[in-house]
Amino acid sequence: MQNNIDTDSKNQGTADGQTADGSEVKKDSVALCIINPKSPQNMGSILRAAGCYGADTIYYTGERYARARAFNTDTKNVGLNIPVEQVTTPEPAPGIAMVAVELVEGATPLPHFRHPKHAYYVFGPEDGSIEQSVLDRCQHVVYVPTKGCMNLAATVNVLLYDRLAKSNNTQYGDQVIVASRDTNNRTSVLNKAQSQDQ
Repeated sequence: MQNNIDTDSKNQGTADGQTADGSEVKKDSVALCIINPKSPQNMGSILRAAGCYGADTIYYTGERYARARAFNTDTKNVGLNIPVEQVTTPEPAPGIAMVAVELVEGATPLPHFRHPKHAYYVFGPEDGSIEQSVLDRCQHVVYVPTKGCMNLAATVNVLLYDRLAKSNNTQYGDQVIVASRDTNNRTSVLNKAQSQDQ
């Protein structure tokens, strides 16, 4: 499988895992920035997706989520392990590529997109779009080619899954399943040889 994570060091830190200022950067880094999120349920789903797909940090702008946090929709307590920070405007660290995810003319379809090794993904609010001034600062703008627009949390999940599917760092096998499933799932698939013997 071809690796569709861009390993070019331009705008993404140096090849040896250091930023321009010499600080260490892990092999890949993923940050999410949600513009003025409205729904605590969406943010709960985004937190869970961030945990499942290994995002490092979640940023959000605006006041709506800060007020809604009391609803505690983070059922897996991901917010205890992944920093969730309020910011004034999307602003990645130096060396991190800013990628807007928005249904906008001229954007790259997600299936054709090579994810930057170090990415700061920006998502618009449920009831609006990413401002032009933010889009203008992005190195990339991508969209998910669906019929109609998806829910914010669904879009985050699809984007993060696409990154995972295109990565060479993905682990497979029963060990991953056992470590990932919840306590209510103890089923398994019998292979054909086992089922024919019964």
